[in-house]
Amino acid sequence: MLVVEDEGLIRVNAVQLVEDAGYTPLGASNAEEAIEILKRRDDIRVVFTDVNMCGTRSGVELAHLIRRHWPPIHLIVTSGLAVEAALPIGTRVIRKPYENSRIAALLHELFELE
Repeated sequence: MLVVEDEGLIRVNAVQLVEDAGYTPLGASNAEEAIEILKRRDDIRVVFTDVNMCGTRSGVELAHLIRRHWPPIHLIVTSGLAVEAALPIGTRVIRKPYENSRIAALLHELFELE
Protein backbone atom coordinates (compact mmCIF):
# COMPACT_ATOMS: atom_id res chain seq x y z
CA MET A 1 0.00 0.00 0.00
CA LEU A 2 1.45 3.34 -1.04
CA VAL A 3 0.34 6.71 0.35
CA VAL A 4 1.28 9.70 -1.84
CA GLU A 5 0.82 13.08 -0.15
CA ASP A 6 3.03 16.17 -0.23
CA GLU A 7 1.77 17.58 3.07
CA GLY A 8 3.97 15.89 5.66
CA LEU A 9 1.50 15.85 8.54
CA ILE A 10 -1.34 14.55 6.36
CA ARG A 11 0.98 11.86 4.94
CA VAL A 12 2.03 10.76 8.44
CA ASN A 13 -1.62 10.59 9.51
CA ALA A 14 -2.62 8.64 6.39
CA VAL A 15 0.26 6.18 6.89
CA GLN A 16 -0.87 5.68 10.49
CA LEU A 17 -4.47 5.20 9.34
CA VAL A 18 -3.32 2.45 6.95
CA GLU A 19 -1.31 0.77 9.71
CA ASP A 20 -4.28 0.98 12.09
CA ALA A 21 -6.41 -0.71 9.41
CA GLY A 22 -3.97 -3.63 9.42
CA TYR A 23 -1.92 -2.96 6.30
CA THR A 24 1.75 -2.13 5.70
CA PRO A 25 2.08 1.35 4.22
CA LEU A 26 4.84 3.13 2.38
CA GLY A 27 4.85 6.90 2.05
CA ALA A 28 5.86 9.13 -0.84
CA SER A 29 5.92 12.92 -0.85
CA ASN A 30 5.17 13.35 -4.57
CA ALA A 31 4.37 11.48 -7.78
CA GLU A 32 8.00 11.14 -8.82
CA GLU A 33 8.91 9.43 -5.56
CA ALA A 34 5.86 7.19 -5.88
CA ILE A 35 6.88 6.13 -9.39
CA GLU A 36 10.37 5.20 -8.19
CA ILE A 37 8.85 3.07 -5.42
CA LEU A 38 6.50 1.37 -7.88
CA LYS A 39 9.41 0.59 -10.22
CA ARG A 40 11.33 -1.12 -7.40
CA ARG A 41 8.51 -3.05 -5.78
CA ASP A 42 5.99 -5.57 -7.03
CA ASP A 43 3.93 -5.81 -3.84
CA ILE A 44 2.00 -2.51 -4.04
CA ARG A 45 -1.69 -3.33 -4.41
CA VAL A 46 -3.30 0.04 -3.57
CA VAL A 47 -2.17 3.64 -4.12
CA PHE A 48 -3.84 6.38 -2.06
CA THR A 49 -2.92 9.77 -3.54
CA ASP A 50 -3.82 13.41 -3.20
CA VAL A 51 -4.77 15.27 -6.38
CA ASN A 52 -2.82 18.49 -5.84
CA MET A 53 0.84 17.91 -5.05
CA CYS A 54 4.19 19.62 -5.47
CA GLY A 55 6.36 18.24 -8.24
CA THR A 56 5.96 17.73 -11.94
CA ARG A 57 2.87 15.49 -11.82
CA SER A 58 -0.49 15.74 -10.12
CA GLY A 59 -2.28 12.88 -8.44
CA VAL A 60 -4.53 12.61 -11.50
CA GLU A 61 -1.50 12.23 -13.78
CA LEU A 62 -0.05 9.68 -11.36
CA ALA A 63 -3.31 7.70 -11.41
CA HIS A 64 -3.27 7.53 -15.22
CA LEU A 65 0.39 6.50 -15.28
CA ILE A 66 -0.28 3.76 -12.72
CA ARG A 67 -3.23 2.46 -14.73
CA ARG A 68 -1.04 2.29 -17.87
CA HIS A 69 2.01 0.64 -16.27
CA TRP A 70 0.57 -1.22 -13.27
CA PRO A 71 -3.08 -1.91 -14.17
CA PRO A 72 -3.89 -4.26 -11.27
CA ILE A 73 -3.17 -1.57 -8.66
CA HIS A 74 -6.29 -0.14 -7.02
CA LEU A 75 -6.47 3.66 -6.97
CA ILE A 76 -7.87 5.94 -4.29
CA VAL A 77 -7.70 9.68 -5.05
CA THR A 78 -8.42 12.34 -2.46
CA SER A 79 -8.85 16.09 -2.64
CA GLY A 80 -10.23 18.96 -0.65
CA LEU A 81 -11.67 20.34 -3.89
CA ALA A 82 -13.98 18.79 -6.44
CA VAL A 83 -12.06 16.56 -8.84
CA GLU A 84 -12.83 17.93 -12.28
CA ALA A 85 -10.37 15.82 -14.28
CA ALA A 86 -11.23 12.44 -15.75
CA LEU A 87 -9.77 9.60 -13.74
CA PRO A 88 -9.04 6.02 -14.76
CA ILE A 89 -12.00 3.64 -14.58
CA GLY A 90 -12.36 2.10 -11.15
CA THR A 91 -10.65 4.95 -9.28
CA ARG A 92 -12.27 5.68 -5.94
CA VAL A 93 -12.57 9.38 -5.06
CA ILE A 94 -12.68 10.47 -1.43
CA ARG A 95 -13.24 14.09 -0.46
CA LYS A 96 -11.05 15.72 2.21
CA PRO A 97 -11.46 15.91 5.09
CA TYR A 98 -12.14 12.19 5.13
CA GLU A 99 -13.11 9.99 8.03
CA ASN A 100 -10.49 7.40 8.94
CA SER A 101 -13.17 4.74 9.27
CA ARG A 102 -14.30 5.36 5.67
CA ILE A 103 -10.76 4.90 4.33
CA ALA A 104 -10.25 1.77 6.45
CA ALA A 105 -13.51 0.28 5.18
CA LEU A 106 -12.54 1.06 1.57
CA LEU A 107 -9.13 -0.56 2.04
CA HIS A 108 -10.73 -3.71 3.43
CA GLU A 109 -13.11 -3.75 0.45
CA LEU A 110 -10.31 -3.33 -2.10
CA PHE A 111 -8.05 -5.96 -0.54
CA GLU A 112 -10.95 -8.41 -0.43
CA LEU A 113 -11.46 -8.02 -4.20
CA GLU A 114 -8.19 -9.82 -4.83
